[in-house]
Amino acid sequence: MSATASHFPETTAPEGYSRLQKILHWAVVGLLLLQYFVFDRMGRMFHTLMDSGVTTWTVTSVAHVVIGVAVLLLVIARLGLRARRGAPDAPQAEPEPFRIAAKLAHWGIYGLLVLIPLTGLAAWFGRVGPAAGGHELMTTALYWLVVAHVGAVLVHQFWWKTNLIKRMT
Repeated sequence: MSATASHFPETTAPEGYSRLQKILHWAVVGLLLLQYFVFDRMGRMFHTLMDSGVTTWTVTSVAHVVIGVAVLLLVIARLGLRARRGAPDAPQAEPEPFRIAAKLAHWGIYGLLVLIPLTGLAAWFGRVGPAAGGHELMTTALYWLVVAHVGAVLVHQFWWKTNLIKRMT
């Protein structure tokens, strides 16, 4: 087999995302917004847990854990669907350096959306302090990647006029 040969059959990239891919995308966005703006008081509860050894089960802690697990499961489903169906190619108007940056940003977001819930679970249920620190750092990194992602969508929409947003709405 040559160095360029693939184990997977050659497929054509879809024109847009499927309805299910869009639903999964926006469900994760909604859950992340809820997590960020409503249920992001876990730091104090985690410090109480580490200091006292007592797990504090409140609406906030339960919701934070449930939403985190839901995000993890939805992202795994989305990655599975992406592996089966594929994703649209970058618009032709997008310069090559931006295509590379977009791929790195997308895979960074996917990676963080898997690692953040896993480290949160390790911190909360395993009482692993370094996991909590990683959870917090990765949450900040995700925030900035999402800001860059939204900024890139706006550049596509209003500067390059590629109508990229139509693929996910």
